[in-house]
Amino acid sequence: MITLSRRVIAACALAAGLTACGSSTEPAARPPAPAPSPAAPSAPPTLAAGPAGVVPVFEHGPRDAGKTVALTFDADMTADQGPRAAAGERFDHPGLIETLKNLKVPATVFMTGRWAEEYPEQARAIGRDPLFEVANHSYSHYAFTADCYGLPTVPEERMRADVERAYQVFRAVGVPEPMPYFRFPGGCYDRRALKALTPAGVTAVQWDVVGGDAFATDPDAVARQVLDGVRPGSVVVLHCTRSAAPTTEEAVRTVVPELRRQGYRFVKVSELIGTANGRG
Repeated sequence: MITLSRRVIAACALAAGLTACGSSTEPAARPPAPAPSPAAPSAPPTLAAGPAGVVPVFEHGPRDAGKTVALTFDADMTADQGPRAAAGERFDHPGLIETLKNLKVPATVFMTGRWAEEYPEQARAIGRDPLFEVANHSYSHYAFTADCYGLPTVPEERMRADVERAYQVFRAVGVPEPMPYFRFPGGCYDRRALKALTPAGVTAVQWDVVGGDAFATDPDAVARQVLDGVRPGSVVVLHCTRSAAPTTEEAVRTVVPELRRQGYRFVKVSELIGTANGRG
């Protein structure tokens, strides 16, 4: 057996355990640390299914969780309005979207598949802007109940397909992450419609404040109706259709600064639903 001198033993001690005595003084190579896995995107919040497993319905957020309000805009276009669009009628409203961007107002746009087909670049731009989220307003904008503002009616056996077709269009035009939220055309629904859409896995989103901008000609009246109705957690329904709601942009220019003056914070529907889940 070879006996190490005291000098060698002392040198080994000074090496602080980086190498074994009698071996190379270079520290042992360490394997590279594995790259962190990218965080999986969290799923958008939804509500639990309603009684008997039917689609849940969301109307507003908690009243006691701060002064938040969600502005929502329906981008309506009924499937049979194609000839009117071909003749030059406009169902989009780019000025309204630019106003929301300039005012830095988050919003949820409930878009029909037919609208996204007619205005694919706008649909894609809205869907890719972090200020907005795109939700489903059906493909056809046909009603899901009878006697709904004169709209044609979707047969019960086609209701789910109509909703899923809209999502297919959103993906086809480049909307990256459409939300699992659905607004009934005209806001009309019944238990039969809720049951028919259960397999689609959506949360139905209604509202508690009607903006009254559809076919309105007085923006001040629209603004006053919104301001009079808003409470903490409110969901406001307005429209993003120039042909049917030409005063909305001007009304928004009044509503937004006034609600901010009152201490309200604008949020998307997903935040309100997430807050409701947290309070549940």
